[in-house]
Amino acid sequence: MMKYFVALFLALPIAISITLFSSPSHAISSCNGSCHTLDDCTGQLICINGRCRDDPDVGTHTCPNTPSPSDGGCRPSGTVHCQGQSFPKYRCSPPVTSSTRATLTNNDFSESGGGGASECDGRYHKNSELIVALSTGWYAGGSRCGDRIKITSTKTGRSVMAKVVDECDSMNGCPLCGNNIVDGSNAVWHALRLDIEVGVEDVTWSMA
Repeated sequence: MMKYFVALFLALPIAISITLFSSPSHAISSCNGSCHTLDDCTGQLICINGRCRDDPDVGTHTCPNTPSPSDGGCRPSGTVHCQGQSFPKYRCSPPVTSSTRATLTNNDFSESGGGGASECDGRYHKNSELIVALSTGWYAGGSRCGDRIKITSTKTGRSVMAKVVDECDSMNGCPLCGNNIVDGSNAVWHALRLDIEVGVEDVTWSMA
């Protein structure tokens, strides 16, 4: 009997150690937890921008406090699964103000750029032109085609006027365009004294 208790006593720390330090090879994240693939989230949550969020197509409302940065009440209209990740689709964009916050990206509007012709005029454009594409909500079905907008870099403080010639699609594509994108030509980036190689910069914009 004594040998039994000694053996049990010696084995107990090992069992506790295994229980405490062993973990599953693939962690599952709950509401707002970090994720990388569609399988990382519990329940009906899906991985959106690296976080486990409610699936807009299901509307589970498991994450009532899920952050929605500067969306101005603009909610996703479903999701698109692309390259192992989920991206929210948006028909809308944040409200346009006298200083609308946006993310500036870079686009090649020329025929050799790999994309289609600009939606506003069905033409390709030189990268030396001061032109932009706007997210689907801001593009507003083409109602801003030909309009000039004032873009200001929050980094350099410089501003430039550019013409809207295209849509940055927030509903279709892989990956999708975000709902707060001003997609500028090389000329726009140069005028703002920004490094095109960086690829993404914070700006504000307003109607001219």
